[in-house]
Amino acid sequence: MATYTCPKCNMSVVTTCGHCSADLVDDVLVLDSGAEVRIAQCPDGHGKIKSPLCCGSDMACAV
Repeated sequence: MATYTCPKCNMSVVTTCGHCSADLVDDVLVLDSGAEVRIAQCPDGHGKIKSPLCCGSDMACAV
């Protein structure tokens, strides 16, 4: 399972797709401005979300 962990407090969450139960995949979305946004997306194409936040920053995924 995709596990996101906060680098500051060590809190963690497990992410799966609510539609198909597949583990979400850590990725980066590049905006038109060139800015990068960390995301988690379904490998089966059911969508993507902004990566989880904790303590004011993106949580890291070791997958």
